[in-house]
Amino acid sequence: MPQSMNGGEMKTYVIRREKAWEGPEQLGETAERSKEVAAQEFPDDISWIRSYVIAEPGGTLGTVCIYQASDIEAVREHATRVGMPADEILEVADTVVIRPDPQPQQA
Repeated sequence: MPQSMNGGEMKTYVIRREKAWEGPEQLGETAERSKEVAAQEFPDDISWIRSYVIAEPGGTLGTVCIYQASDIEAVREHATRVGMPADEILEVADTVVIRPDPQPQQA
């Protein structure tokens, strides 16, 4: 299991960001900022694993993001510095993978 800068075990978190972006361009800009902030300010304390983009009612976009972090405060501080919401943060107790994430397919 990955270790944080202080030697503690990295934990996995699920972060829900509701109705956070007006469209894909705004989401992409925030994603780039998120990677920069994590790499420059939290290189040993937070790691973005993946995100699922949600089409919200009203046409906005939200996400469900999976991160590993030293603690919940690192997740909150990262979101604050990026300027994105973290409406709900849940620590993952365990992971059960039945199938890998599906790959996008043409209709």
